Amino acid sequence: MSQLTSKLCSPREIVRLYGTTPPRSGSPPELIASAAEKLIARVRGLPLDGFVVYDLQDESSRTAVPRPFPFVPTVDSRGYSNRLAELTGKSAVCYKCIARLSEAEWLSWLGESSRDYGIEVLSIVGRPTSRGAPFPLALSRAYQLAAAHKPRFVLGGVAITERHDSEHSESRRMLAKAELGCDFFVSQTVYSANATIRMLSDYTRDCRERGVAPRRVILTFAPCARPKTIAFMKWLGIAIPSETERAIMEAPAPLSKSIDICCANLRQILNHVDKDLPLGVNAESVSINRDEIDASIDLFLALTEIVQRPEGGRHNAPA
Repeated sequence: MSQLTSKLCSPREIVRLYGTTPPRSGSPPELIASAAEKLIARVRGLPLDGFVVYDLQDESSRTAVPRPFPFVPTVDSRGYSNRLAELTGKSAVCYKCIARLSEAEWLSWLGESSRDYGIEVLSIVGRPTSRGAPFPLALSRAYQLAAAHKPRFVLGGVAITERHDSEHSESRRMLAKAELGCDFFVSQTVYSANATIRMLSDYTRDCRERGVAPRRVILTFAPCARPKTIAFMKWLGIAIPSETERAIMEAPAPLSKSIDICCANLRQILNHVDKDLPLGVNAESVSINRDEIDASIDLFLALTEIVQRPEGGRHNAPA
């Protein structure tokens, strides 16, 4: 069992992750190796428990708004996760989008992932929208098959505050995924503390009413300093309050301001959610700009300082 697997399965631990996207599909081996080496140099010395390695899919069907940047597919998330683990000794939460896979293809992918790539922690992502013709493999079935696989994966899923409504919709999704074998959730990037608190509070309350233990929720944060970066984050579905956007764009140092806002949001969340809800933090950059990428390291350190305080910086607030 890896350190990451052990920490994810220990409710009293707080997990600290760094999110990254693999190089673009078709990259030669030397470019993939160079990208991994640059990432490792960037995170060297950080108190990391592991990585999040994303598997991108084209989400243009989710919205009629044009994508701010063209979609570029990436290399296999398994291979990149394995490379980072070999070079650092740190495992990764390996994302996989199952939208177009058949059941047979999914079973084959699971077998290869554990046997050939040593993947232990897997986060499953469904199709970007429920509109259109059904895909061959339902997300619920993908979870069932992954949970039954031997050796069993530690399974994750996404938690999206922006689709949580008065009917506790996202909480219901999280509960349903947990029943299928999901062990933890990674949130979409957080820029609204109040909305996140509402979702987490509803989730812990719903867990209590059902008599089940809440699964870990890893909160994702990302710095931003450019209008195009914010536009892309909004296109991805991230809710950024207008006053927050103005505060960042009008600040003398927008990157520092965005980090301050992320830290303030984390403190507010920690002070208002049930102390028995296992949490974690994930710092990432959605930008290819060097300054915003470098700022994600500063953000990781700032978030880690907050969660490493006694009780993870949390008061005993009711959910």
